[in-house]
Amino acid sequence: MATENNSNENQQHPRKDRSAWGHIIRGIWRTPLGVFAIVMTTVSITLMLIGMAAEVLGFFKNPYVGIFVYMILPGCMVVGLLLIPVAAYLRRREWRRTGVQKDHLQLNLSHPKHRMFLIGFVVLTVINMVILGVVGYEGYHFTDSPYFCGMVCHGVMAPEYTAYKRSPHGKVACVECHIGPGAEWFVRAKLSGLRQVYAVITNSYSRPIPTPVEALRPARDTCEECHWPEKFYGKKVKTFIRFSNEDQENPERTDIALHIGGHNPVTGSFEGIHWHVSKDVEVKYLAANEKRTSIARVKVRRPDGSEDEFVKSDVEVEEGYEPKWRIMDCIDCHNRPTHILDMPEDVVDFGLLSRKMNPEIKGIREDGLTVITMEYESQDDARKKLVNNLLELQKKRDPAQFAKYEEEIRKAGEYLLDKFLGNVWPRQKVLWGTYKVHLGHQFADEGYGCWRCHDDEHENSKGETISQDCSLCHDEPE
Repeated sequence: MATENNSNENQQHPRKDRSAWGHIIRGIWRTPLGVFAIVMTTVSITLMLIGMAAEVLGFFKNPYVGIFVYMILPGCMVVGLLLIPVAAYLRRREWRRTGVQKDHLQLNLSHPKHRMFLIGFVVLTVINMVILGVVGYEGYHFTDSPYFCGMVCHGVMAPEYTAYKRSPHGKVACVECHIGPGAEWFVRAKLSGLRQVYAVITNSYSRPIPTPVEALRPARDTCEECHWPEKFYGKKVKTFIRFSNEDQENPERTDIALHIGGHNPVTGSFEGIHWHVSKDVEVKYLAANEKRTSIARVKVRRPDGSEDEFVKSDVEVEEGYEPKWRIMDCIDCHNRPTHILDMPEDVVDFGLLSRKMNPEIKGIREDGLTVITMEYESQDDARKKLVNNLLELQKKRDPAQFAKYEEEIRKAGEYLLDKFLGNVWPRQKVLWGTYKVHLGHQFADEGYGCWRCHDDEHENSKGETISQDCSLCHDEPE
């Protein structure tokens, strides 16, 4: 009879046989926080797996979907996993506070249920870690991709990304140059990226993006992974083609032989323009302004170990700028090696040379320059007006010619519009010539190029100067 009574009592009160772990696990489902944590974890894992599969199969190509799959969902999954033990702890604390007596949690490996619980916990943990590892790995590559850099903050990075895609480095990932190998610069870049994200969210980023980049990694760690001073380039002939408004069919051609130099395998010495960054030479300079267009001092250490300093005494330091010595590297001349933007004269002259603009149309060069250098409120504004502006100018210039060449004038306008959209972003304040180059002396009157130092005005203690002799860098082709 006693046995039957005990059996009936157990059937009426089945929870008396439930262990402390059983009460906890069942209790989690009865708390809002526990249910929320389990649902968040399950949904996050499911959506991550679906998202990765969809991307692999090519169902979407959107950076914001990538952010959701590789950044937001993993974060939700981790938060959900952390909230589950928190919900269990709060449940136990509530029992203690209300006087409900529960057994202490114990893990007894000789107990079958405990063993199954431990095995299940380990299996689920391994599965979760594998999922997080795969997603983290894919997310790491996603955030390092040029597509992520250029498209996530499209409004901000449109000028840089557009120029990058058509540049000689269009197949080189952004991180190869902006971060390079190693953990130190990776961490620096990601911390800097957080500040940039904040600036984008608060709409407080600079327009245009300022250059030069202050914290850019030295070129010896990045550029020289592919380009190295020991490589001998010798001379390279470059041709400059320029039309004029008076003659649109016969351009003026200028050929120069650039002394690129490098390590000459015949003489064994470094020579030419690349002498500045050769292995046995160190050139330092002290800029007097943030743009590095005004150079106050230059220090040179030559291959024989001798050192020299050249000073330009009349240079004034820009107000608020603190001068810092900088070791000269690739970026000091090739300051736009990838993000290359055109100038309007080059655009129009190339149009004439390639016959995208018919040179037989009188005044097409002058009118073309006029319409692409007009002020437009935005790229959309240019889309609406630029072609029509060219048609109107040509119609006023010569109605008979306009009637004859109207279709070709329209095609010329479409070519100019395409070039405008690839070089000018009014709302980002990126206009023609916003980003100038230091190669040569195209913008010498504004302090850009070789003449920053090679001006015959930087003088050492012996009265010697840094020469401005043109033949140091180029001469006529043989």
